[in-house]
Amino acid sequence: MSREINAEDITTAIADLAVSSNRTLPNDVAVALAAARNNENLPLAQATIDDLIKNQHIAAEQQLPLCQDTGLAVVFLEIGQEVQISGGDLTTAVNKGVAQGYIDGYLRKSIVSPLKRENTNDNTPAVIHTTIVPGDKLKITFVPKGGGAENMSRLAMLKPSAGIEGVKKFIIETVREAGPNPCPPVVVGVGIGGNFEYAPLLAKQALLRQIGSKANDPDIAVLEAELLTAINKLNIGAQGFGGKSTALAVHIATAPCHFATLPVAVNINCHVARHQSVIL
Repeated sequence: MSREINAEDITTAIADLAVSSNRTLPNDVAVALAAARNNENLPLAQATIDDLIKNQHIAAEQQLPLCQDTGLAVVFLEIGQEVQISGGDLTTAVNKGVAQGYIDGYLRKSIVSPLKRENTNDNTPAVIHTTIVPGDKLKITFVPKGGGAENMSRLAMLKPSAGIEGVKKFIIETVREAGPNPCPPVVVGVGIGGNFEYAPLLAKQALLRQIGSKANDPDIAVLEAELLTAINKLNIGAQGFGGKSTALAVHIATAPCHFATLPVAVNINCHVARHQSVIL
C-alpha cells in the first residue's frame, strides 16, 4: 500500500533544513574539532581551533550562519518505493524549499549562471540526488556545499597499474595542493571505482559519514587511517597556520569499476562540514 507525502511538507522540511544546517554544526564535527584542539601542542594551532570552536558557539547562540558562504544546496533524497508525492512535483517542492529557506533565513544567495554569472537570487536550483529504497518513508539530507572547498576537489582517471600506491599519492597530493584554501581542518571524502560520473558522487556521499566511524570493509578502514596520518603530517594545519590538524577524517566509499579503469575522486569539506537529515 502506498503512502502519500504532500509536496508542501517536503518544501517546509527543506526550508527548515536550509536554515538549521547553516547555523548548527553537526555534533560529530564539533567533537572532532575539540579532539583536534586537545591534540595540538603548537600555540598558534591551538588558538586557531579555539577561534573555530568559538565561532561555532556564537552561530548557535545567536542563530547566525556558521560561515558567510552558505553554499550550494545539495539534496540527497532516499525515497521509499511505496511513497507517492501528492500536491505537486518533487523537484519543484525541493527548489521551493531551498528558495524559502535562503530568503527567509537571510542566507547568502551564491548561485549564478556559469558563464554570464547572473545570480538566480534565491540559491536555486539545488543539486538533487535521488535513490529509490524499500519502505514508505522519505529521507532528506541537506548539504550546503561551500565553493572554496569544492574548488579544491579533484577527479583522476588512473590506469589500473597505478594501484593502491597511485591512489594514495593522488589523494595526498590533492590535499597538499589545496593547502589552506578549503579552510582546514578538513574532512576528505574519497570515491574509488564506479566510472567518470559516479566516483565524485561516492566522494560526496562519503563526506556524510559520521566522523569517527570506520568503513565497513576492513581494508578500506586501514587505508582511511593511513591516509589521515599521512595528511596530518603535511603540516598545513588549522587554517593553514601549521600543526597536526590538517584533516579531521578521511572517509572512503568504493564501487566496482571496469577492469580498464581506476577512477578516484576527492571531495573536500571545510571544518564547517554542514549536513542535516530529516525523515518524513
